[in-house]
Formats: sequence, structure tokens, C-alpha cells
Amino acid sequence: MKQSTARRVAHFNKRFTNRVTGPLVPHLPGFGLVKHVGRKSGRTYETPVNAFKRGDGFVFALVYGAEAQWVRNVIAAGGCELVHRGHTYRLTNPDIVHDETRNMVPAFPRPILGLVGVADFLRLSVAP
Repeated sequence: MKQSTARRVAHFNKRFTNRVTGPLVPHLPGFGLVKHVGRKSGRTYETPVNAFKRGDGFVFALVYGAEAQWVRNVIAAGGCELVHRGHTYRLTNPDIVHDETRNMVPAFPRPILGLVGVADFLRLSVAP
């Protein structure tokens, strides 16, 4: 997805889609709610994301790219909280991974993520 298109979609989702789906996201498979703190504002934010449990952590599909504000906030803070399938996790050690094959996520969402051009992912570990 081109950067300008991604920003327009992100803006629309932030203003409309996220407000409607927000209460459901923490309970739906393949989704989660990232709780993160703004780098400059210090304000707490909640951002709906595509989240997949993998090994000792989670992988997030970076639908809006690695430069999205929530991604930058998580990296700057060294982690975040994730509400996923009704559970809250403290996540650490953020790492951006480029994966054209999308093998970091389950088979079902791979073609969908491919259609929208997602090849970057954020991997985090569950804190002990």
C-alpha cells in the first residue's frame, strides 16, 4: 500500500472504524488492542492491531507501515501492553522484521496481508 493511501486509510479507521469495532477487537481472533504511551505527549493510547501469538510472544502485521505512530511509541518505550482474546500481556523487546513470505503469521491471513502489501511485522516477547 502506498504511504499516502495508507495514511488516508489509517485516518479513516482512527476516526470511524476503530470507534465501532474497538470494544470487540480485544476478543476477536487475529486482533488485539495495543496500549502504548506517546513519545512526546506521555499520553496513553489504545490502538487496534492485527496480532498473532507466536512462540514466546506476538507478531503484529504493520498494515500502516513501520513508521506508524503506535509502532514508534512501542519501540521508544521498549514494549507495550496487549489485550488479546480477553487476556492482558506485557510485551518487551520490540523488533521490526521484513518478511515478504509473511510466514510469521498464520496461513489464513497471509493472502489478505499480501493483497494490501504488508511485508513488515513487529515482533515482541511476553515479559516474565
